[in-house]
Amino acid sequence: MIRLLLALLGFALAAPLSAQPAPGAPTTILISIDGFRPDYLDRGITPRLSALRDGGVFAPMRPSFPTKTFPNHYTIVTGLRPDGHGITGNAMIDPARPGEMFSLGNPAQSLDPFWWDEAEPVWVTAENAGIRTATMFWPGSEAAIRGVRPQDWMRYDQHVSNVQRVNAVLDWLRRPETLRPRFVTLYFDTVDTAGHMNGTAGPEIDAAITEIDARIGELVDGLAAIGRAANILIVSDHGMRQVDAARVIQLDELIDPAFYTLVESGPYAAIEPVTGTDNLVPEALLRPHDHMACARREDLPPALEFGSNPRVAAIICIAEAGWIIISGEPRWPVAGGAHGWDNRDPQMRALFLASGPAFAGATPPETIDNIDIYTVLTRLIGIEPLANDGNPTVADALLGN
Repeated sequence: MIRLLLALLGFALAAPLSAQPAPGAPTTILISIDGFRPDYLDRGITPRLSALRDGGVFAPMRPSFPTKTFPNHYTIVTGLRPDGHGITGNAMIDPARPGEMFSLGNPAQSLDPFWWDEAEPVWVTAENAGIRTATMFWPGSEAAIRGVRPQDWMRYDQHVSNVQRVNAVLDWLRRPETLRPRFVTLYFDTVDTAGHMNGTAGPEIDAAITEIDARIGELVDGLAAIGRAANILIVSDHGMRQVDAARVIQLDELIDPAFYTLVESGPYAAIEPVTGTDNLVPEALLRPHDHMACARREDLPPALEFGSNPRVAAIICIAEAGWIIISGEPRWPVAGGAHGWDNRDPQMRALFLASGPAFAGATPPETIDNIDIYTVLTRLIGIEPLANDGNPTVADALLGN
């Protein structure tokens, strides 16, 4: 008996400090409002989000470069910069897959675990620890990353209404304890879509902001109605900036498009020279240009923390804020809004807002870096964080430790 007691004591002492949440513990809900700038809260049209801000924790959040959707969503759930997690753009190529290109709109590629397996998102770690998770959309959540998916997940479909998305989350949280997810994601694309189509000011973007504010309110009210406590983190992946046809950099005026593959274009361009073109592309691009700076990936400014992953194109050109880079005829009218510029651009700032019992006594910094959200999530869920680029003292401050 004494040996058994000593063995049990040794097991308890060896157990990780971050244990699974106790039965009845608050659910962790991570919500993304794609393209939501933090200053949108200053327009006086977000009563529910503003109430959460006033009663919780709020700070502008610095995204990672490039300030695009897929890289930053994966940074939030892995704590790694794009160089570390491998999702280096909304479109990218990999030397291990010659002739293939990952792109946001290509399900055959975006659902392939090959592109996602360089990192482990928080829901995979939770599932491996026996904690049930559910994703109402999130980039990467449809792929079997390292062989694991959330127990509940949805194939992304923009036609699923925001009301349906909220109702799906509430239905999951009505389940009995043993079937209820402890970690849930919820994704809204309405604000980003309106920003791209209509820009950052006007009735269309205001209507989109108002719509998402109402849906957040319905979620909060629904949680209260079913008596479900939750720690809610509301984030965005990037901001948005106005563009127009007078601020366009045309690559075709600098270099023959037959000499390179344009992996991404817009606020930044990812350019891969065609084999056999020698130095034609570098010689054309790696010199001073109006409203654009180009560099080899290994020579990008260190502050960007970007360029070491082989999926980063050989040459990266970053446009001056408000300008965009194109080749040939643009695929869309050069109007409305865009994102992808230097992550230090104030208009690329993202949103961080948190509410719930875990955030009582929080002292957030003036600006949060999105690599620091991951550790907060792991502590709330009750799992040990994997190696990441974040600063754990930020989680200490946000969680009042």
